[in-house]
Amino acid sequence: MSIVEIKVTLEHIEPPVTRTLQVPVTIRLDRLHLTLQAAMGWTNSHLYMFEAGGATWGLPDPDFGGEDLPANKTTLAQLIEDTGARTIRYIYDFGDSWEHSLSVGKVTDAVPGDLYPRLTDTSGRCPPEDVGGIPGYEEFIEAMADPEHPEHADLQEWYGAAFDPTVPPADELRLEVLKLAKRWKPKTSR
Repeated sequence: MSIVEIKVTLEHIEPPVTRTLQVPVTIRLDRLHLTLQAAMGWTNSHLYMFEAGGATWGLPDPDFGGEDLPANKTTLAQLIEDTGARTIRYIYDFGDSWEHSLSVGKVTDAVPGDLYPRLTDTSGRCPPEDVGGIPGYEEFIEAMADPEHPEHADLQEWYGAAFDPTVPPADELRLEVLKLAKRWKPKTSR
């Protein structure tokens, strides 16, 4: 099995939010979406789309329409081969419009005994779901950092805890990606 390293950057966010993943090149895009959700800390509550080389991949939505190619029938290897892309755009939640840049790195052989996908590096905490996109997130950060801010108490209650944008819950995120790897582990014949 061949493995590709992907560096994921949540665009237009300060402090930076990045993740480094190792995934099989044969991963379907719908599974790559679930891997990104787990690695970032999103809750998979909204629609998504991959974009590269002028084409888009996602889930058919009869209410929304669109020309997206089926994410559940396309592998990462096919996307790369068909478009020649080394950078892929991943958009999650068309309302908040979280844009991620996926930089495709080197391809290596899988390490025997390791499970894939794997989350190998994290920086920054992902914004909470439904915070209102970039403007809402900036307001959220400002209010959460200042106990005197008029929205501080309400936002802390809404979020459920204190929020430090610089500290990702790395162990929790790795565990969520590992759960996917275990679920998708190829069956061995006896």
